[in-house]
Amino acid sequence: MTSLLLPIHAPHLSPVGSGWVQPRQPHPQTADWGETCADALRALANWSGAVAGLLLILVGGLIQAAVTFPGTDGQWAVIPLPITLQVPALLLTALVCGPRSAILAAVGYLSLGLFQLPVFHGGGGAAYLLDPGFGYLAGFIPAGWVTGKLARQRGMNSLLNLLLASLLGLAVVQICGVLNLLIGAVAGRWGPALLSLLISYSVIPLLSQLLLCCAVALVALGLRRLLLVPS
Repeated sequence: MTSLLLPIHAPHLSPVGSGWVQPRQPHPQTADWGETCADALRALANWSGAVAGLLLILVGGLIQAAVTFPGTDGQWAVIPLPITLQVPALLLTALVCGPRSAILAAVGYLSLGLFQLPVFHGGGGAAYLLDPGFGYLAGFIPAGWVTGKLARQRGMNSLLNLLLASLLGLAVVQICGVLNLLIGAVAGRWGPALLSLLISYSVIPLLSQLLLCCAVALVALGLRRLLLVPS
C-alpha cells in the first residue's frame, strides 16, 4: 500500500542559506514614529507660514502701495495708490503657504486688532466691529482659505493660475465687505451714506487691488519655485 505524502507549504517563507526564515516585517512602532514626525513637520510648516503671514500683513498695513513709471526727464515717477499692502500680503501668504497658514495669519491679525492694538487703519478695539470697513477685514479669513485651497491644487505653478486664485481671493474680500455694508444699511447704521461707503471702500481701491494681484502672482510664483512648493 502506497501512502500519499502531501507537500506542506510554508507561506511567507523565503530561503536563506540552507534554512527557511520568515521575511522581516516593519515594526508598527517605527511606522507610527514616522507618521508622528511627518505630522510634526506639517504643523511646523503651517505655524511658520502663519507667523510669516501675520508679519507680512502687519507690515503691509503700514506701507502705502505705489507704482513707478518712467518720467519724461529720464527719472522714475512714483504714483501712490489709495490702498495699503494688507490684502496683497494675505494673498501672498495663501498662495505660498497654503490655506491653514493664511487662516491662522488672518485670525491672528484680527485678534490683535480687536484686543486694542492699533493695527487697523482706524486704530483697534472691539468697537471696530461696528466700523463700515470691518467686513473687508473679516473677509480675510474666507479669502485666505479659498486662495490657499486653490494654490494647493495640481497645475498651480503657473502665473495665470496663481493670478486667477488671487483674483478670486480678492473677490471674496470684496463680497464680504459689501455684504457688511448692506447689512448695516438695512439695520440703519449708515443712513444715506451707503453709496458713498461703497464707492470709498470698494470702487476706488478696486483697480489698484487688481494691479497688485498681478504682482502678487508673480512674486508667489518665484517663491513657490524657490521653496519647492509641490503642485
